[in-house]
Amino acid sequence: MASPPPTHPSLLLRLRDRADTEAWREFVALYGPLIYQFARGRGLQDADADDLTQIVLGEVSGSVARLDYDPSRGSFRGWLFTVVRHQLSKFRTHQGVLPRGSGDTGLCELLEQQPGPEESEEVLWDGEYRRQLFLRAAEKVQGSFEESSWRAFWRTAVEGEDAPEVARMLGISVGAVYTAKSRILNRIKQEIQRLGGDDPD
Repeated sequence: MASPPPTHPSLLLRLRDRADTEAWREFVALYGPLIYQFARGRGLQDADADDLTQIVLGEVSGSVARLDYDPSRGSFRGWLFTVVRHQLSKFRTHQGVLPRGSGDTGLCELLEQQPGPEESEEVLWDGEYRRQLFLRAAEKVQGSFEESSWRAFWRTAVEGEDAPEVARMLGISVGAVYTAKSRILNRIKQEIQRLGGDDPD
């Protein structure tokens, strides 16, 4: 499996300027949900995951001016993962938020989602990053396409529905479904590169 693209270095440089609200908006839109979903996956309830997300974003805000980004020393996302794990540990200790056995269905589902011996937290972190990067890129390009094209793409590429069935439900040709899927996936890939890749803006 290919590694997810690194955080765009120009975004990290722009974050040093606290007045660059667009850079911070872009950063929070991508990494806020990543931190939140990772915290939820580690057993935090909604409000606690929100609190942890704010704590981590505050930590990044306080540290980014001192961050000397050197990809040869590791990825920004790897550094952020370390911050998240550290803050999650502190949060649990401070709040007394420790998983407790209860036999509750939700807890059983959470236990099933926990990494097995072959699946580390870092793998889960990278998987969630890929998911959030895809969702953010999809959100940014959606307005460029007609609603029927978008629905054809989403239902086939994301929800895994059969193209002929989607075509019938939307009242379009099967060829139009495949064309929409291909065009939109291509645009999303381009947007993913722009959001997280190494290519210049």
